[in-house]
Amino acid sequence: MGDVLVPAEITAEVTQILSNLVLGDNAIRSSAEQAVNDRLERTPELYLLAIAQFATSADTELMRSFSLVLLRRLLFRPPSTNRLALYDQLSAPVIGTLERILLHSLLHEPAPVVRHKTVDTVTDLSNYAMKRGRPWHALQSQVFAMADSADVDTREAAFRVFAGCPNLIMDLQTDAIISILQKGLQDQQSTEVRLASLRASVAFLSALDTAQQAHALALMYPMLNTLPSVPHARLPPFLSVLTELAGSHAHLFRPHIPALLAFLPSLLLPVVDAGPTPTVARPNPGGGGSSFAFPPVAAGGEHGAGEGEKEVSGEEDEVRKGALEFMTTLSEARPSMLRGVEGWVNIVVRGCLEGMGEIPEGDTEEWLEADPAEDPTDDSYPHTYEHSLDRVACALGGSAVLPPAFTFIPAMLASHDWRLRHAGLMAIAAIAEGTSKVMEQELGKIIELVTPMFKDPHPRVRYAACQCIGQLCTDLEEVVQEKYHEQIFAALIPALEAPEARVHAHAAAALINFCEGVERDTLIPYLDSIVERLLKLLNPAASDPARQPKRYVQEQVITTLAMVADASEATFAKHYSSIMPLLLNVMQNANGPEYRKLRVKAMECAGLIAIAVGRDVFRPDSRTFVELLMRIQNSPADPNDTMLSHFLIATWAKVCQALGEEFEPYLPVVMPPLLRVASSKADISIYDDDEEHEDRDGWESISMDGRQVGVKTSALEDKCQAFETLLIHASTLNARFGPYVAQVLELALPGLRFYIHEGVQEACAMLIPVLISCGKNSGTLTNQMVAATLSQLITCIGHEADASFLASLYKCFLDTLLVLGGPAALAPEFRQGIVDATKRQIAALADRRKARAARPHHELREEREDLALIQEMEDFAIEDMAKVLRTVDAPPELMIGVSSLRQLALPLSEEWGSEDEGGS
Repeated sequence: MGDVLVPAEITAEVTQILSNLVLGDNAIRSSAEQAVNDRLERTPELYLLAIAQFATSADTELMRSFSLVLLRRLLFRPPSTNRLALYDQLSAPVIGTLERILLHSLLHEPAPVVRHKTVDTVTDLSNYAMKRGRPWHALQSQVFAMADSADVDTREAAFRVFAGCPNLIMDLQTDAIISILQKGLQDQQSTEVRLASLRASVAFLSALDTAQQAHALALMYPMLNTLPSVPHARLPPFLSVLTELAGSHAHLFRPHIPALLAFLPSLLLPVVDAGPTPTVARPNPGGGGSSFAFPPVAAGGEHGAGEGEKEVSGEEDEVRKGALEFMTTLSEARPSMLRGVEGWVNIVVRGCLEGMGEIPEGDTEEWLEADPAEDPTDDSYPHTYEHSLDRVACALGGSAVLPPAFTFIPAMLASHDWRLRHAGLMAIAAIAEGTSKVMEQELGKIIELVTPMFKDPHPRVRYAACQCIGQLCTDLEEVVQEKYHEQIFAALIPALEAPEARVHAHAAAALINFCEGVERDTLIPYLDSIVERLLKLLNPAASDPARQPKRYVQEQVITTLAMVADASEATFAKHYSSIMPLLLNVMQNANGPEYRKLRVKAMECAGLIAIAVGRDVFRPDSRTFVELLMRIQNSPADPNDTMLSHFLIATWAKVCQALGEEFEPYLPVVMPPLLRVASSKADISIYDDDEEHEDRDGWESISMDGRQVGVKTSALEDKCQAFETLLIHASTLNARFGPYVAQVLELALPGLRFYIHEGVQEACAMLIPVLISCGKNSGTLTNQMVAATLSQLITCIGHEADASFLASLYKCFLDTLLVLGGPAALAPEFRQGIVDATKRQIAALADRRKARAARPHHELREEREDLALIQEMEDFAIEDMAKVLRTVDAPPELMIGVSSLRQLALPLSEEWGSEDEGGS
């Protein structure tokens, strides 16, 4: 690249700076970063060209790679407030020179790892230039030539570029594009070329609209034919690329389902050696892999047990998981396309069940000793298979999934191998949510299968039985509790006395699920025996001074006691004197870091018990309880304690509910921290797309406008909780909350537009009418507050696009209006405002429903369940809209508009409901 005129001293300086960035310690690296920023501030073009030139001339692969990564980051770094990105500051000649340097690197770079970095930089530069109407024609012609090169690495780089910027080929005839990509897909010399071409093909198809895709369907055959052509161990990346397409454009696979069914089962259900014959003394003599076989497989050849076999086994597992993820994703994306395909569901379900039985045999002792929150055996547990079974059940529904699942599950539960008995129970738990409607019809038989497993000799099977019952109680809530409480309690209550801590703690956890859906009268006959056993677990030293309970067991028992108290209500009072002193003792003395969770669980439990037994029973302990809460709240903050603030806020709310108006004196203590959390701003971090950033607990990362945006979701949850708690205080205390109405209203009104967390919005919509009531009854409500509230509600109603929250806004407006005194309290300008806002919403909803009706019939059929849910949300909004219009005596034409909206609804449930059941 002799035509690049960068002075030698600049080249030398850049070389030194880049070396310091890569090799220096923190101080040297920081100095080098500052030097880069200084040089780019003064003469950006010269230094960018120097970095680009260094990417082609540096001696080591490391330095050439690093230069390319740095160049890419600097060129497209998000601009500061008043500056353009560096790329947009460059002159046309400099951009041309930069492009020539990168084209040279793309063609001549000898190291594949460096060339991949060149591809990343080139594709970013091409895409960035294309957005600015500056197509890079020289890149297009060079990459087409590279795709025909005799050199394998050059061909791979070409298809990597096509994958990164499909716009390079979009202006060609479809047949020509298919020809180029097909040649790469069928490359005889290189698996890597075929993989790069597959990625390019997926990028090309994804960039087309539906009509254009119809002309490119011929590409799917060579794409899928890459699978049988590659070595078995190299299949996972190919399956992963196709999975991406299956998730976004599942319809493209419709004609190929038979071919996929002919190929995928061999990946998902590999034939295995049946192994040695089991005996009573050694029921699982193989000890390692799966012994799952329905029907039993024939014995294969002899296999050694050396290191090589383990490596093959690892590769095999990755292939299986890749095939399973593809089939699961396709099932989720187009359930109606696959429910009726013979063999499809059977293969996926069987693959999941087989994988779920592959728990390492020797983990049991370690599992028994582990704290569930820090279980080292969890890494080897087959989560992937269990999660996939759950996903498939939710996607395809009970009619499709239950029959194949229960072809295998009864035999699994009767197996000699504890791992298959465990897997059978966990499978029932995994499919319960997605198949609940159909499972309900067979629930009695399922309970009969599960309850005997509580007496299994293996502790992990008994643990799985607890998990299974707990999940059934959640997913078939109320049905299980009402019809089968006798059978469940007969199994679950004795499990609280299991000798293993992992088992009796999980039995206590399953009781929580049961209590969440139980009627009080159903629970009462069992209350004494449950509480008696829970107290033994909480305080075993009372009967056996030598026994020390595990802390995680105590934490779980306290949580379970809270739920039992909540479900049994006032009847729990007879156990109050046995439990409350224990909880107050924990709050008083559990001060070390290791007791953080135990302490907050005790706070939560005491608060729920206080509500359950009522203020008269609780009153003698209330002062002690409140003083402990105040001491905990006023203790020096521990930055590592992420739970305390959340539980303090929640526990104060429970005390408020228990004491009613007697809680008023404590508001000056409770409100300041609560208002501080409610007024907190969203915590957001913005990264460059290629910038390395750690995954942090309590944060989520989303892609937005070419940037990675990190949102601190834990802080958002705290903010939501704060508003929900303010609602409890305001509704419980009413007029006594008057001094805080103005402050809280100032936070709640903007909260209606807190778009990054719908929970905050919903809580504020419920809170506002209650605040208006508090203000009115306490004499603290002003005309300015009323005007600000109505104005904000009308503005939000006029612009809200989410039908679910729109319904909440209309309900908030109506409830507020009724508190104020009804239609007579509505000033003319606000009446006109709500009428105008509603006109806008009627027009917007009508447009959405008309657009939906105009979609192709097959699309509506395939998305029926999602569309039915959307339409249901709209119907709720329309109903609440109509209530407001009737109340304010709106013009008749608006009520006619509401009727028209109802008539625009699609008959989704009637037209397709019976034909496409599955959903659950």
